[in-house]
Amino acid sequence: MDLPPDLTSYLDAWTTPHTVAFALLGSFARGDAGPYSDVDVVRFVNDDKQDAEAQSFLIGGKEGKPTGLEPPPHLSIPRHRLVVRSTITPSQVESWFTEPGQALGIIDGLRRGKELWDPNQVFASIQQRAHRFEWTPEHQEKADQLAGKELVGWIEEAHKGLEGLRRNDSGRLLNARFGLSWGLSWVMRLHRGVLTTSDNTFYDDVINAVGPESRWAWLLRRAFGTVNQGDGGSLSLRAEVQSGLLLYCETFELLRDSLPRQDYALVSATVRLIQTELEGND
Repeated sequence: MDLPPDLTSYLDAWTTPHTVAFALLGSFARGDAGPYSDVDVVRFVNDDKQDAEAQSFLIGGKEGKPTGLEPPPHLSIPRHRLVVRSTITPSQVESWFTEPGQALGIIDGLRRGKELWDPNQVFASIQQRAHRFEWTPEHQEKADQLAGKELVGWIEEAHKGLEGLRRNDSGRLLNARFGLSWGLSWVMRLHRGVLTTSDNTFYDDVINAVGPESRWAWLLRRAFGTVNQGDGGSLSLRAEVQSGLLLYCETFELLRDSLPRQDYALVSATVRLIQTELEGND
């Protein structure tokens, strides 16, 4: 897919006295963009006092169908592109390499990034650093600390899930399902140091890291509702939340030896509660 032809003029307008580079990340940088993919532009600045905001723009806007896509006859698809521009300061760049929670989501993207404007090789230097990046024991220690806090944080969703099952309350069950699927995926990514290609691949990446045939992966698929029941029908919301609660227990089993002491007691007590309640409902 081609970039918007007028993107260069936007880069000129977005250049400030503190701008040192522009880079392209995401699907356009990887070469797998589709008709509806957004364009991820990163503006690097040399001053930590600059606003590190993200802004969205629609560039283009001519009517017509994108190349290779055949819409229904009555539908006209705009050719404009959503461009998301992020501004990154030097301290943010440093955190990409030192903070595991940030490294997991950005390092692989940096490795695949493309220069848009880099007169002083600022982005090139950052990209070279990304290629040299290694997950160290220091990263792992920080990651396990974060994973413990995340598991503690999702205790509330575990309680919502149990109460939602008791009341058959869709609101509570929907709240619980998020933490017991997305939330626990992030916990495992931290624990296993899973660098993802993009936020679209995290699901397969974390399953492959733990093991596609593992009980953890089986429960994750059920918690997300990406598998069917034995009769071929979709899982119910209740079944997804029940699987998510069991996934919480399984996540604890895989992390128990690395959890910080202050988190272990809270998480293990929650696991015992889940096991007791679900066994009582069998």
